[in-house]
Amino acid sequence: MNPQFLISGLLLGLISSIHCVGMCGPIAFALPIQLLPKQQQPFGVLLYNVGRIFTYSLLGLAAGIIGRFLLVGAFQQWFSILFGITILLVSIHTMVLRRSMHITALNKWYNALQFFIARRLRQQGLFTLFILGMANGLLPCGMVYLAITGALTAAAPENGMLYMLLYGLGTLPAMFTITYFRYSFSLIFRNVFKRVGPVFLIMVAILLILRGMNLNIPGVSPYFYQQADNTAISCH
Repeated sequence: MNPQFLISGLLLGLISSIHCVGMCGPIAFALPIQLLPKQQQPFGVLLYNVGRIFTYSLLGLAAGIIGRFLLVGAFQQWFSILFGITILLVSIHTMVLRRSMHITALNKWYNALQFFIARRLRQQGLFTLFILGMANGLLPCGMVYLAITGALTAAAPENGMLYMLLYGLGTLPAMFTITYFRYSFSLIFRNVFKRVGPVFLIMVAILLILRGMNLNIPGVSPYFYQQADNTAISCH
């Protein structure tokens, strides 16, 4: 496994933190942390985030399995370019029109998860926080989809899982902070984070496009050449 590829998962998680604070902040503020004894509250916040990262890891495992058989050789390059262009267009659409693009099927999934989360928010206990974290990891999110795309190119299930694990760990510092110190963050502060999210998405989209163009940029484009050499599937 290319260490630069794994590092990119961690860095993507750190970048995603800005987006996570803006989009998932309301859920983090609504968590029933205050119902726990004072000494258990930090552990409860950590357990909630462990649930998120656990879900990301499972998604990475599934993406690695799928990518092992679908994304072979040069097709990875075209997939990266097309996905990067898609993210770029969606991000520009969001910034210009100041509204997100919605997919009906995903909206139905989002509404079902919101209902599930709303019911669990009325409960208390450490296990409830873990379940809420797992559910949060399944919420529709452009940055998570982007990370899953990276896991698709991992060429092996365990590598896809490790990529998404590192992505989740990258989001941990910001998400832990905003959850545990949620009363210290104002609405204006959260809205600023939400607005700069598309800017970082554009940066990552450009990175994806560059990765697929094989421009011989160290740590960016060469990765696909290495993958193409190592992922050929033989029937013998």
